[in-house]
Amino acid sequence: MAITVDADALLLKSHDLGGSSGTLIEVDVTRAGWEFTGLTVMKLGVGESWSRETGPDEVALVPLGGRCTVVVENQTWTIGERETPFAGQPWALYLPRDSAFEVRAESPLELAVCAARAERRLAPKLVTPDDVKVEIRGAGNAARQINHIIEPSFAADRLLVVEVFTPSGNWSSYPPHKHDVHDMPREADLEEIYYYRIDPPDGFGLQRLYTADAQTDAAYVIHDGDLLLVPEGYHAFAVAQGYTGYYLNVLAGDEPVRTMQPSDDPDFAWVRETWGDDLNEGLSSWRDIAERLNGRAGRRPH
Repeated sequence: MAITVDADALLLKSHDLGGSSGTLIEVDVTRAGWEFTGLTVMKLGVGESWSRETGPDEVALVPLGGRCTVVVENQTWTIGERETPFAGQPWALYLPRDSAFEVRAESPLELAVCAARAERRLAPKLVTPDDVKVEIRGAGNAARQINHIIEPSFAADRLLVVEVFTPSGNWSSYPPHKHDVHDMPREADLEEIYYYRIDPPDGFGLQRLYTADAQTDAAYVIHDGDLLLVPEGYHAFAVAQGYTGYYLNVLAGDEPVRTMQPSDDPDFAWVRETWGDDLNEGLSSWRDIAERLNGRAGRRPH
């Protein structure tokens, strides 16, 4: 897979809607210049509705904040409960291609619509917080929390969705890894979208994206609401001390099996040998990681 746009064009900014409703950010396969993945983030006020058809895409509706009712082909689901991505575990609703749906906001709502081109039409499925597998990955200042929303074992065609929480001052997507060639079982060929939130929102993160031949080597300053397209290359993320980084990952490819298999940059892969389960004993969330590593350092007084 090759990057078809300038690296500077891979970083997109959310619209400043102020107190209004509407589309915060939207990217599809045409805008991205690739084959499979897309993401739309909508903002709705209480009682407002929004409708869409999935068309050739399967989608996962993930409330980033708020609660909503979704109506699809005479079926109704209510999803969401956290006020922000940092305030609890996610809900999601998987919908197949060729579906029409309507969303009604039951509270102030920010809704991510994660999309992937699909060939098979599978059954809708509700994902509750209890269904979401939580993983503490890495160790030390590369420890982070992974929420597996649409994982490889999920009954979808191509779509894969995870959330990642990077605690104050930590690294994630580390060691730098890529998934841009079909070389199974070592590496899967996947497109990837990163949609970022920073808490508090005046903070920042840093994202590096580079290829082994150095044809691409870009560093991005990441602000709350940014989106990065990752068509190829090694990538890693860090967040400033005193802030928590969040990103929603949407991935898809044309692999014969559903997998997120990456390959590490061999120059940095050694770091995995320094990790061990004992280093994460007693950790169940990104808050635990921040407390153990930083204590009161980088914590704002209330």
